[in-house]
Amino acid sequence: MNSINKNSVSIAGEFAVLSQLALRGYDANMTLGHTKSVDILVSDPRTGKLYQMEVKTNFQNSRNKASVSKVHGSSVSGWIMSKKNETVDIPTLFYCFVNISKDTNVFKFYIVPSKVVANYVKGQHNLWLAEKKKEGKKVKDGEMRIFRLGVKGEKYPIPTPTAEQYEDNWEFKL
Repeated sequence: MNSINKNSVSIAGEFAVLSQLALRGYDANMTLGHTKSVDILVSDPRTGKLYQMEVKTNFQNSRNKASVSKVHGSSVSGWIMSKKNETVDIPTLFYCFVNISKDTNVFKFYIVPSKVVANYVKGQHNLWLAEKKKEGKKVKDGEMRIFRLGVKGEKYPIPTPTAEQYEDNWEFKL
């Protein structure tokens, strides 16, 4: 199979997240249709807490080292988001960023609170716009944003969530 379409990658990520939740004792169900900003509903039978989860999946070859951006610094991976994600701050909503390695078929999961995602996505986009302005470039402020996970110990121009903070955060820690 030479290429896998984006929808198949998204569905693979959602089912992988469901399997991880089940293995950890959560009751979880995928939403059907076009439920806004919620792919999976999660219940913790031990505590009675309910969570919502939005799954974002990328499918790329694994990296031996972090990628580096002149503007944003080092990151282990990135996921495309939209402008609407800048304002989503729901205490029970978490994003699960899934990285499926094309070359090894290894899955990595990063569970990040919606407030952290919103703050980063807004901050990184504003930083990008400011840098382009400094360079004297005119840019159209579009809808696309990128959520990146940084590397522990690196210095960043804006507060950047790190892979180490959120990898396998199945306890839904803020």
